[in-house]
Amino acid sequence: MKINPLIIIIGAYGSGKSEYAINLAKKYKLSNKQQEDLLVSLVDMDVVNPYFRSRDVREEFAKEGIEVVAPEGHFSHADLPMLSPKIKGVINDYSKAVFLDVGGDPAGCRVLARFSDDIKQRGYEMHFVINTKRPFTSDYYDIINMKTMLETTAKLKVTELICNTNLMQFTTLEIVTEGIKTIQEVANNENLLFDKYLVLENKQTEHQFDKDSTGKISDTKIDFPEMLMGKKKIVLEYFLKKPWDTLYSKGI
Repeated sequence: MKINPLIIIIGAYGSGKSEYAINLAKKYKLSNKQQEDLLVSLVDMDVVNPYFRSRDVREEFAKEGIEVVAPEGHFSHADLPMLSPKIKGVINDYSKAVFLDVGGDPAGCRVLARFSDDIKQRGYEMHFVINTKRPFTSDYYDIINMKTMLETTAKLKVTELICNTNLMQFTTLEIVTEGIKTIQEVANNENLLFDKYLVLENKQTEHQFDKDSTGKISDTKIDFPEMLMGKKKIVLEYFLKKPWDTLYSKGI
């Protein structure tokens, strides 16, 4: 029997791991669309951050044939550390391609440890999404410490590093390049796969203040190359929009 992939996505708070997990599940479904009977499950295991969660795309993904596993009914949007009772069954269903969106600190990974034996038996990848512009993964030692804590708590090992270094609309090519350099050092010393960097689709512009005005913001297109320092660019669709994005787009 064919065993479809199980991919775990972890990362510190603010790393963008949920956005990456959502995109990964959708792209996998689309790239295998010839398999009409393929089942894809995106599992929301994030009990740390109740604000930006993969469960928020449940209705949208259902239309595309992607199951989002998360608390249902009255608890679907509850700001509570809850997990769906369906998780164990999904992990043990080898006919499904499974993507686990896991909370971004040791407390979040503790829930993953409950299923570590089943996950090891099935086989897995664990992607560590890193934004070096966030407090707990800002340099080599921070990343190593975070990785060690997450692995120890989850009882599972990171298999791949993902660069998502950004400052949202204030991201520059230089910021991303510095992030790649830092993460590459970790990859070299830990002997881990690191071959891609992420860019949010509608954040590929650099916002600057006009020189001849008082505070007006203008957009300058940034040329994020397809390959940067040997890393392939992966453009993410923007799903988890923040409340202030609407205000910004209206010029408020």
